[in-house]
Amino acid sequence: MTSKSILIVDDNPGNMKLLSYLLKLDGYAVKTAANAQQARALLQTFQPQLILMDLQMPGMDGFELTRILKADPNTSHIIILAVTAYAMKGDEQRALAAGCDGYVTKPIDTRTLPALIARLLAQATASRPAKLGEPTR
Repeated sequence: MTSKSILIVDDNPGNMKLLSYLLKLDGYAVKTAANAQQARALLQTFQPQLILMDLQMPGMDGFELTRILKADPNTSHIIILAVTAYAMKGDEQRALAAGCDGYVTKPIDTRTLPALIARLLAQATASRPAKLGEPTR
């Protein structure tokens, strides 16, 4: 089991429930936010390794929230995976330009999403510098 933490930001309760269930089965610690404001408030006390970010939400959308998080030194290191119904030509590039580290379209493929998340987390761990006193690889 892993102790990695994930924040799901999605205004659709059904999507949030499915993603939360799927990730908890894989041993992730999961928290949820129904909008950008809830996510920002939660991030004051919770530092996930990865955020599953819905791009199309009322109020502040996932593009803007991603830009804000990536510009903030306290949250810029968090991996952001866009999970969206946006599937038009250029939407993936737009998400990546906003700062997302990956892009997945809805409906979610529950067979491949956990492997993608594990790969993104492993890449981030492998590329992060060792902390003082931490054994090197």
